This record gives sequence, C-alpha cells and structure tokens, in this order.
Amino acid sequence: MKILVTGGAGFIGSAVVRLAISRGHTVVNLDSLTYAACLDNVATASDNPNYFLEHKDIKNRNDLDVIFSKHKPDAVMHLAAESHVDRSIDAPSDFIETNVIGTFNLLEAARSYWQAIGQPKSFRFHHISTDEVFGTLPSNPGVQFTEETPYNPRSPYSASKASSDHFVRAWHETYGLPVIITNCSNNYGPYHFPEKFVPVIILRALAEKSLPIYGDGTNIRDWLYVEDHADALLLVLERGKIGRSYNIGGENEITNLELVHTICKILNRLRPPSRGSYKELITFVEDRPGHDARYAIDPSRIRNELGWQPSVTFEQGLEKTIQWYIDNKDWWKSLQSRSGVGKRLGTLK
Repeated sequence: MKILVTGGAGFIGSAVVRLAISRGHTVVNLDSLTYAACLDNVATASDNPNYFLEHKDIKNRNDLDVIFSKHKPDAVMHLAAESHVDRSIDAPSDFIETNVIGTFNLLEAARSYWQAIGQPKSFRFHHISTDEVFGTLPSNPGVQFTEETPYNPRSPYSASKASSDHFVRAWHETYGLPVIITNCSNNYGPYHFPEKFVPVIILRALAEKSLPIYGDGTNIRDWLYVEDHADALLLVLERGKIGRSYNIGGENEITNLELVHTICKILNRLRPPSRGSYKELITFVEDRPGHDARYAIDPSRIRNELGWQPSVTFEQGLEKTIQWYIDNKDWWKSLQSRSGVGKRLGTLK
C-alpha cells in the first residue's frame, strides 16, 4: 500500500513511518518540518526506496494537489498537527491554522484526488486525533471515554482537534469520502520531543534539575507506548470499518505524581544520581489554566473488533523509553535549544 503520512517527522508520525516501511509499505512523508519535527526520527527509513519526503505544508492547497497527483496514494494517514496544550494557550491561532484549516485543505485535496480516480472503495482517509476532544472525566474509575462520549474540548488545542474531527466526519457524510477516525490517549516512547511531560522529567532528572509537576500532581492520564499506537493505527487503516471511529488507549491510568515517582525509581536503578534519589528533586508549580483532571480510554471496540492490544506493560514501555533517552543524547541535546523548549509556557502571564 502507498500511504501519504502527514506529520511523519514528528513523534507519532515517525513511529508510523518506521513501522509502515518495515512492513513493506510505500510511504510519502509530508511534513512542513516545524519546531517539533526532526528528520533524524525517520533516519532508518530515509534510504529505503519505498520512502519519499515532501517538505511541504498542509496549509498550502496547491502543494497538496501536486503531491496527490505525483504520488497517487492508496491511503492518507493524517497526523500533522500542533499538539502542545501549553503552546495553544499562548498562540491559539497556530492551532486553528494547522489543525483546522490544514485539515480542511487536506480533506479537499483528498476528495478531489479520490473523485478524479473514480472514487475507489479501497481508498482510506485515516484521521488521527486525541482523547482530549472529550474533555475531562470524574474520578470514578468506572467512567471512561468511549466512541460515543460527547465532545467537550476545554483547551484551544483540544478545540482545534475536535473541529478537525467534525470536518472529517462531515466530509464522509456529505461527500462520501471513505474516512476512519482514531482517538488516542497520551503517548510516550522514543523520539518524544523534549517539551512534553515524560521526556521533560527524564531529561531534567538526568541533569539533576528540579522536576516540576503542575498543581498537586493528581491529574490522571492514560499512557500508551508510541510503537503500540503505530501498530494500532496501521491495523485500523487496513481493517477498520469506513465511517467508524476507534479509541486507542494503553489502559494505564496513573497520576502525574505517580508517573514521576515511577520514572525516578527506574532512573535510580539505570543511572543512579550523584546523591540521594531523583524523587528528592520533585517540585510543585502553578497549575496549567483549565487543566483537565482525568483522561481514560475504553479500548473495547478496537480490542473486540480488530483484536488489538498493547504489546508492552506500562513499566516495560517506560523502562525502554528511559533507556532510549540515556543512550541517545545526541538526538535530544540539539533539540533542547529550539524555541520554547525548557521554558514554562501557557501561564496567561
């Protein structure tokens, strides 16, 4: 299958590219290479004859038309997005332009291409989204996000992704474009850009700097290993039902404070600090505005209908992730100088 992957130099997108290439697919990586993109993420695929890079922007409709005409993909996997909630608080317009207008342009380019080649039923437009579109959950562990949960976005980021989800569904209902949507929980793993929570804690701990936690650390997230997510995404692309959505979660609910404690425990063993325990570096900082209390995905649909389940436990995935950051300083060191990395964002000040 020839797959057009948008955002393929980013964190989740590059995991999809690496896995798809390893399975014999042809991949066209369309990426505008903004601050969070890194071509080193796909270095293992770059010399493969089935890999093509298009350094273009989904906000440019003309470029999209050229790419569809040139490469003639069998499917689209749309991962290109602005995704950091704190940045969305400071600059919401960037999120509207990429996540909403960019998705609209991609839908229109895909629809035009699909119609021009005779509207084949085999074509797929797979839109990859987030569980944050559903809002926040109560503390009751019996309540989880399902595919039927009403949308209730509470940040500029989640609102922009909710909007893009609605556009994708509308293009299916109105124009018949063969779409599939997936909504995932928080990802972690190798190549995670060092402004996100897990790599921030790992890298600050390795430097023996303070480990900042928003609020009181009781916010709960459901963590999914990125390579398991990539596997689920390809499975949905190949076997998912047109017009249907699938929630993808790791079933690993944990508070932010518990997560940091776990990282510190693993690091104490893999790379002992100069003294004491990494846990002694924990500090609590002012909470994020509108910080959602809890996310948790019910992955029953993808498990029961498509047979997917994670390949690693949370502890296994987290240890693999920490070891990867210990072993790959050359990858993350240069990224720490990029705009906004290492700074507190989204404070309304």
